[in-house]
Amino acid sequence: MSELVLPQFIFCLIQYLREGYNEPVLDLPSEKDLNKVLQILEPHISFLEELTKMGGAMRSVLTQVLTNQQFYKDLSSGGGENACAKKSHEKYLTALKGSGLTFPEDKLVSGVQEQAAGASTSVAQGFAGATSASGQGDSSDEEDQDGGPGVGKRKRVKLSSSTKDQSIMDVLKHKCFLEELLFWTIKYEFPQKMVTFLLNMLPDQDYKIAFTKTFVQHYAFIMKTLKKSHESDTMSNRIVHISVQLFSNEELARQVTEECQLLDIMVTVLLYMMESCLIKSELQDEENSLHVVVNCGEALLKNNTYWPLVSDFINILSHQSVAKKFLEDHRLLVTWMNFVSFFQGMNLNKRELNEHVEFESQTYYAAFAAELEACAQPMWGLLSHCKVRETQEYTRNVVRYCLEALQDWFDAINFVDEPTPNQVTFHLPLHRYYAMFLSKAVKCQELDLDSLLPDQEMLMKLMVHPLQIQASLSEIHSNMWVRNGLQIKGQAMTYVQSHFCNSMIDPDIYLLQVCASRLDPDYFISSVFERFKVVDLLTMASQHQNTVLDSEHERSMLEGALTFLVILLSLRLHLGMTDDEILRAEMVAQLCMNDRTHSSLLDLIPENPNPKSGIIPGSLSFESMLSAVADFKAPVFEPGGSMQQGMYTPKAEVWDKEFDPVMVILRTVYRRDVQSAMDRYTAFLKQSGKFHGNPWPPYKKRTHLHPSYKGLMRLLHCKTLHIVLFTLLYKILMDHQNLSEHVLCMVLYLIELGLENSSEQESDEEMPQDSIGGQEHCHDSWFPGSNLVCNMRHFINYVRVRVPETAPEVRREPPASTSSEGIATSQNPRRSKGLQRENSGTAQVFSLVAERRKKFQEIINRNTSEASQVVRPKNTMKWSAPGATPQLTTAILEIKESILSLLVKLHHKLSGKQNSYYPPWLDDMETLIQRENPTYFHGDGMTAVERILLKAALQSRLNKRIIEEICRKVTPPVPPKKISPAEKKTLDKEERRQKARERQQKLLAEFASRQKSFMETAMDVESPDVDIAMEIATSEQHISEAVYDCVICGQSGPSTEDRPAGLVVLLQASSVLGQCCSSTEPKKLPTSEKEQIYPWDTCSAVYEARLATLQQFFKDSSCLQSVSIGWEGGVYVQTCGHTLHIDCHKSYMESLRNDQVLQGFSVDKGEFTCPLCRQFANSVLPCYPGNNVERSLRHCHSNKNMQDHIKEVEELQEQLGTFPVSISSETNLSKEMESVMKDIKSTTQKKYTDYSKCPGSPDNDFLFMYSVARTNLELELVHRGGNLCLGGASTAGKRSCLHQLFHVLAMHMRLYSIDSAYNPWKKLTQLMHDQNLQMCSEDQQEVPMLYRDVSSLLLIQILTMPQPLHKEHFTCIIKVLFTLLYIQALVALSAKCSSEDRVTWANSGALKKNNPNADKSWEVLLSHVISELSKAKIFEQEEAEDLPMDSTSGWCPHSIDTYLQQFCLPFLRITSLLQHHLFGGELPSCQEDEEFTVLASCLGLLPSSFQSTHQFSSASCLDWPVPAFDVVSQWCSELALFAEKHPTKVKMLIIQEPKWDLPRLLQLPENYNTIFQYYHRKSCSVCSKVPKDPAVCLVCGTFVCLKGLCCKQQSYCECVLHSQNCGAGTGIFLLINASLIIIIRGHRFCLWGSVYLDAHGEEDRDLRRGKPLYICKERYKVLEQQWVSHTFDHINKRWGPHYNGL
Repeated sequence: MSELVLPQFIFCLIQYLREGYNEPVLDLPSEKDLNKVLQILEPHISFLEELTKMGGAMRSVLTQVLTNQQFYKDLSSGGGENACAKKSHEKYLTALKGSGLTFPEDKLVSGVQEQAAGASTSVAQGFAGATSASGQGDSSDEEDQDGGPGVGKRKRVKLSSSTKDQSIMDVLKHKCFLEELLFWTIKYEFPQKMVTFLLNMLPDQDYKIAFTKTFVQHYAFIMKTLKKSHESDTMSNRIVHISVQLFSNEELARQVTEECQLLDIMVTVLLYMMESCLIKSELQDEENSLHVVVNCGEALLKNNTYWPLVSDFINILSHQSVAKKFLEDHRLLVTWMNFVSFFQGMNLNKRELNEHVEFESQTYYAAFAAELEACAQPMWGLLSHCKVRETQEYTRNVVRYCLEALQDWFDAINFVDEPTPNQVTFHLPLHRYYAMFLSKAVKCQELDLDSLLPDQEMLMKLMVHPLQIQASLSEIHSNMWVRNGLQIKGQAMTYVQSHFCNSMIDPDIYLLQVCASRLDPDYFISSVFERFKVVDLLTMASQHQNTVLDSEHERSMLEGALTFLVILLSLRLHLGMTDDEILRAEMVAQLCMNDRTHSSLLDLIPENPNPKSGIIPGSLSFESMLSAVADFKAPVFEPGGSMQQGMYTPKAEVWDKEFDPVMVILRTVYRRDVQSAMDRYTAFLKQSGKFHGNPWPPYKKRTHLHPSYKGLMRLLHCKTLHIVLFTLLYKILMDHQNLSEHVLCMVLYLIELGLENSSEQESDEEMPQDSIGGQEHCHDSWFPGSNLVCNMRHFINYVRVRVPETAPEVRREPPASTSSEGIATSQNPRRSKGLQRENSGTAQVFSLVAERRKKFQEIINRNTSEASQVVRPKNTMKWSAPGATPQLTTAILEIKESILSLLVKLHHKLSGKQNSYYPPWLDDMETLIQRENPTYFHGDGMTAVERILLKAALQSRLNKRIIEEICRKVTPPVPPKKISPAEKKTLDKEERRQKARERQQKLLAEFASRQKSFMETAMDVESPDVDIAMEIATSEQHISEAVYDCVICGQSGPSTEDRPAGLVVLLQASSVLGQCCSSTEPKKLPTSEKEQIYPWDTCSAVYEARLATLQQFFKDSSCLQSVSIGWEGGVYVQTCGHTLHIDCHKSYMESLRNDQVLQGFSVDKGEFTCPLCRQFANSVLPCYPGNNVERSLRHCHSNKNMQDHIKEVEELQEQLGTFPVSISSETNLSKEMESVMKDIKSTTQKKYTDYSKCPGSPDNDFLFMYSVARTNLELELVHRGGNLCLGGASTAGKRSCLHQLFHVLAMHMRLYSIDSAYNPWKKLTQLMHDQNLQMCSEDQQEVPMLYRDVSSLLLIQILTMPQPLHKEHFTCIIKVLFTLLYIQALVALSAKCSSEDRVTWANSGALKKNNPNADKSWEVLLSHVISELSKAKIFEQEEAEDLPMDSTSGWCPHSIDTYLQQFCLPFLRITSLLQHHLFGGELPSCQEDEEFTVLASCLGLLPSSFQSTHQFSSASCLDWPVPAFDVVSQWCSELALFAEKHPTKVKMLIIQEPKWDLPRLLQLPENYNTIFQYYHRKSCSVCSKVPKDPAVCLVCGTFVCLKGLCCKQQSYCECVLHSQNCGAGTGIFLLINASLIIIIRGHRFCLWGSVYLDAHGEEDRDLRRGKPLYICKERYKVLEQQWVSHTFDHINKRWGPHYNGL
């Protein structure tokens, strides 16, 4: 059945597609039309897709239908009488027209006659006939004129035109449904549904083969469509989805390669694609260049449109069988090299010399990406198949065609011998192909290097462009390209960056090493110095002219040239290192620059860029190598607040033996990393005690060279290099300008390398006539031979130099004279046209440039005499640049030095002592015997010189003798003959400069250390003992008035009424206290449906419920004085400890307002940063005039008894309405106090300040104000760990502002008078009469004393007293309140006991009632309380319920006393803190079990006579103001009254033992996956959707939508809303999909970091790397610490506004 229906159905689908397609005007298919057609067809395609899911049988039927040619013929030929069908067939033919692959030239093939418009020479790219080079002429004219006329004539590459390629050229012909379906799929730009259908069919083997062939047949058409597409990104992805399924199968790829010429098609299509964007190359010879390159500005390259095709190509090359076919096919290789040459020399940079470039083009991104993807990756793919001897032939092929292509390229750009100046391209893929295949051939295939190398002339050409790049790198780093903008630096960095270096700089250096090992060394060395433009600097003369380089660039270019030589000679990456050694060297280099995280290290180690060839080279795994060279440093948190990741740091032995500065220099993207590596190395040496002082980069012995490259070492033994080294040593010794320590370091390094690699043949007997005088028999140059060991001892007497006429050498002496006057004066020599003394005693000029040219000419086999004529004129031109003012003239210098003697003198100079060098072998012959030197050396310049002299002596007895002789007649280091006044001046100047520099260094160091210690205090919450500059509160031991330093105007003085000073404070609302729980078990974050968090055991919930219950039954005003609020949304005040005048602060705020710079805070909200320490703040707390601490009143022990004090306190409270004169009048101080009070109120939300039944009642304010004091005291207690056992000044001691805060609160509290009838003081200190009690009961009753919170009463009493308070009054208040507290403890205890216990205690206590001191025995008091409460029938409820509250049967006396002490402790702690802040004095430290007694005696509750020897009882602290039993009875009777009305509620309101644990964040699971799995699909409880960005609150576990508009309420998004409800403005959220923690603080937010790290201690932000993450407990502790101590604002730096959108 299906076989009948399906053909019709599929044909119907195709009809639709034909109908819907209109040949677009101007090649722009309007996407709307296409999408319409696709929408109509949606059900059809979905039906087919369903069919594919029915299983194998159905799929094979579908395959049958899709591939059957007969069905297709019958249905779609367009015959028959159906007009509709005819029309659609015509449309189909029109659409087909553009599908052929034709060249504009090849008219015969395509049969389409069109106007070629001059493009015939251009696009053809030289493929004649129906070859595999495509040019697909489109039916629209525009593609034919691709390159426009005159893109440049290329050499034609004739390829045998073979008929088999015909198929690529023709218009497509479809033979079955499948082919036409794919055709339309491409036309419609790969609709997703169609792609899915075509891919779903792949399990059918027949279909797979048919489809792959069809795909290949349409490959060119795909490329054309892709090029025109607007959505090339989406289309690319879909193409790759298909092709990766087809081409990853080696068997299939091989079959298609054989049957359908897949390789031909691919290379052809790629070539054609690139041809559409070629431009003429401007490299070298702009006018006559025939070379064309891709234009990196074109969309094709800029948008990476080519990548699907390239990635397919790389994919099929990963199959050995296919790659072999490619490497064997010469025609293909030629085509491919042609393709690569399009990239050779692209993105040419020309140095801007005058104006800064107007527009910085960013095309270099495209260029680097193109070279890496289109050239390097296929190259690495091919290299992976050339690993064994059997594949030698392939390598030979590639090398051969590569060289041919290079030769063509040199011809095309008209290259002779000199590169054009001020041009550089970083893209030489042909050079790099050649280099990499050479390297492979020698390393893996045992091929003979020379058999693969071209002639000398070609080698000379090959080295030019890579060398040009190295010189340009140095120029760019010397800021010579600064007018080209930043992008040129970007190119220099990308070239050496880890993803590119092994496809770019490494092959370039290797190619230069190969050239150097085969070319004449003198030629090579002189080329290097000429390329680096420092030839003119190499003169012995003290002045010179550089015609090609500004003097400020000379030093860095000279350093660049020497560094390049050192790298060239030291690097062994391709010269014999094994893969494991390479990996190790790379890893060590990266670790030495900086400690690295595991992921960044993986990223920084250069990997093979071809994805198929495995990540890292080498048999050893990355991990085992890492553990061999590095130690893991666990993640830590630094005081500054920066989060450290887990880092790897080099092991000590790596610093000791493997640190390689050469490798570091090669691999650094930023120059500062080299310095960083050296600093770390220096630090290691100091720390390990191996070397103190300033070490030089260590000298490291190199691994052995592969025999093929032995020639490289000849560079070290050539006269040109020796002249250069000699000249530089001389100039350094003479202090000529522009020479740095770095230059000396490199010079010595090169000499040492030369000694290490000298040929061992030199026998000491050789050349006996070479005596010390040095009558040298050398006519060509300065030195007799080319061996460094001999040349080192060769004395050079006179040198003739060309100098400007103004030079000191000229003025000083007649040119003929050979007197020794001429030398030591020159203050600033540069580098040499060296010359040598002939027998006749005159010398000739030796010019590097001339020598180089001469060699070049000789090699090019011209007549030598002709050559010299050609060269000379150029040479003279070098010297007298036209218009150069001083003419050059010749002077003869007397030198009389050899390299050895210069080294000895250099040692003296470096050490600053004469005769500092003494040959070590004179004392100990042994030093000459140790032939095996260590491979690694630490030390500075002096040690380097000693090492070199020792090596020189070791290698030749003659050298040894000469060194000894030099040391005997040691000359002063610099023999100054005469110093002209001018020179003296410069010397003095230098000295002065040096001293100034040292002074500056010292100052800076001092400043840095100050800053550091300051930062520690400002930032670190845990630093009690560091002094802040302005110490407040505790420091003045004398009684004088407190003096404040204003950090803005810098004046010191007391705070006065008119000009008050204030503390910089940050006010913030806090709900931290509210999070305390009564259980010690921390709550866990729920990670399954079963787990839940219930909030009703938190401190805030308990206190809120209590207040609500009290308000139910008692008078409102009384209720509001019986508890504290502020557990949630309380205001916490903290300061950095700095003070300023309030008027200064106002002008500071004004200036901030006018400052347009974007700050991280909002000035309009009063926020600012402390002008001194930049800590965040938002208010200023006025300092009360007078002494800081009421010290004067400490020690006056008055003889008054307690009753007198009680009376005085009462009288003072009566004066409530009256104020000290100062405050009553409107002074600046009182205004400021009012404004700060407003700030305090507005800090928290209204709901946290309004608790009274009638809104706005004064009782509310009263409650709020004393609660602010309570909140700050309780928080300080929390910061101290919940107790005062540690004692000492508080951790925030220097920065505590409680004392000032108290004054502000007290001033405002005293505006509210307490009606004396209701003053609790009376109830505490007097016995009331019965009628009073009756009176109260008529109205709503007041809260019974036993229900009142004692700490709150304390604050009310103290804040309503006139300030400053006297110590004895304070003690008196405490004593009175302690009695109430103690009875509350007993009441709570009696309610806890079982009824039997109660009877027992009531009886035992009653017996002792008549003992003396009965009122100081808890037993007696307990029995009294029990009997009083029993009278009131309070305990009867319980018997009825028969549920004892605490069934622990039997309380022993000891446990009761402990219970009572624990009950009273929180009050004692708060009181002690208060006393500490009000009156100063240290808090004593103690053990936990002594805390009660220590605090009690500190507060004066324990009589001084108390001895701790006998059994201590808490009751001994009681001091009753009135008869104890009477007042207790009175308090109990209040409960009795209440019990009559509400018998059930009495026990509920009895104050229980207040045991709160410290506030904690939720406990998180070990593994992040647990959280992720539960939350990332969890739906939100508000909107029941799964949020896009889920987050969870770490304080209470609420699940919220971050940024979710679904849960927005009144323009507040859910996270912000939750932060206000849960934390009064502070929220800590874990972002589930990012593993990050985000902090919301008020109107700002910041990303805090992550507390989940992977196995290597790294974060995985946004879960990009997908590594398993584990909790980092230290970090979580830090987060919790910052939350509890309210320091988020100070420690985290990156805040931004959230505009309520989180």
